[in-house]
Amino acid sequence: MKEDSKSRKTALYDAIRQRVLTMALRPGSDLDETALSDEFALSRTPLREVFRQLAGEGYVDLRENRGARVSEMSHTSLRDFFLTAPMIYGAVLRLAAKNARPDQIVKLKAAQEDFKASLRSGSAEDRALANNRFHEVTGEMADNVYLLPSFQRLLIDHARISMTFYRPRDDRMARNVSDASDQHDAIIAAIEAGDDIAAARLADDHWNLSRDQIELFVMPAGLDVPLGTVSRQNSA
Repeated sequence: MKEDSKSRKTALYDAIRQRVLTMALRPGSDLDETALSDEFALSRTPLREVFRQLAGEGYVDLRENRGARVSEMSHTSLRDFFLTAPMIYGAVLRLAAKNARPDQIVKLKAAQEDFKASLRSGSAEDRALANNRFHEVTGEMADNVYLLPSFQRLLIDHARISMTFYRPRDDRMARNVSDASDQHDAIIAAIEAGDDIAAARLADDHWNLSRDQIELFVMPAGLDVPLGTVSRQNSA
């Protein structure tokens, strides 16, 4: 009986996580505890245990006496995302090149094959989840207790932003996604070679590939500091 309950909790965790990443659950929306309890045949106690785990990973916010809701994406959080993403990606890939184990490289290559398969015949949701998994593995490789929580939170919003702006029939965007796949291959090669300098450079290239396209859809009107750069005024 315990194993059955554990498997249902795992199914709930996986489902909410995927629904958040693919925007099936919108940012800021309330989680319907009654509906989820019925769907996964779980009582409120194990349900809330899963919510606490997801809150710790940045997928949901817990509010006292008001239940759980999907973590929000505001102009402020998007600004922070663009300011910090290149720094965090660079640090993660640099540490990944230094610390990766052979079994993790195997996992990364498998994640890349899944990503390529999603480009050939998958949906936008499949592509977002496969890309997210590729980068999750690089975070596991980095193995840094301070960096990983920030990186995990970054990946959540990166997936959600990509689901917001992705247009599968846009030729330019299709080329960008193909280029991203090629960069994944180069990242694997740099990590496998233990070349942390090349890995950090590829992190910049990988970020720059998607930044301009994303900005067309999410830049707040009137924002006077280009997203993805730190203003001299603020850093002075």
